[in-house]
Amino acid sequence: MAFPFLSARWTNLFLATYAVPPSLLEKRLPTGLELDTRDGQAFVSLVAFDFAGTRVFGVPWPGYRNFPELNLRFYVRHGSDRGVIFIREYVALRLVARLARLLYNEPYRVAPLSSLIHDEPDRLTVEHRLRQGGRVHTLRATGGKPGYLPEETSVEHFFKEHRWGFGRTRRGRALRYEVVHPVWEVYPVVDYHIDLDWGLVYGPEWDFLSEADPYSTIVAGGSAVRVYPHGKLAPIAVTAS
Repeated sequence: MAFPFLSARWTNLFLATYAVPPSLLEKRLPTGLELDTRDGQAFVSLVAFDFAGTRVFGVPWPGYRNFPELNLRFYVRHGSDRGVIFIREYVALRLVARLARLLYNEPYRVAPLSSLIHDEPDRLTVEHRLRQGGRVHTLRATGGKPGYLPEETSVEHFFKEHRWGFGRTRRGRALRYEVVHPVWEVYPVVDYHIDLDWGLVYGPEWDFLSEADPYSTIVAGGSAVRVYPHGKLAPIAVTAS
């Protein structure tokens, strides 16, 4: 396996997942990929979490090791390989966004973003705040302890466990990169609050989600993560019957 492009800990994760019309996502699919659906539905997830101890090609850059991220992603397949595509990713650090756009053509944007964590013996509360469009948007959730590992058939496993990230090169060709981490424990969600103007943060076509309830909410502790350099996506081999 190649040397990782990025290593870090991804911690204090909150995932809020919404069912959306497939047509919103199909136009964003690179050639060779299809939507990864569940119960006949397509989904997007808001994912807020913290980077900690970040290294790029093994180098710990001062001032760029610990920071929060908020992203919006959807779920895809390439054959049997399950993964995600990012619609938009927010960080507060310009260099982080610039490197991600340059090396992975990822849709990063820069905006003030902060997180606040309350880790107590019986619960974990995570709060992430984004300032965008002249206002503050807040995601907050509390998970009860102890955590547990969901079964592979569960909703929680479906939305949080993906080995591949997919995207497009600047020339429009599909690419993928590998994301390696152990299976994450989750904490049963006992309370959550989402105050987010979807139209301001992600554009008018997403405004309908401002009034929608999540299909699923997940609080996860996270772990060490390694992200490996991307490669172009090979066509799926077709076996003659």
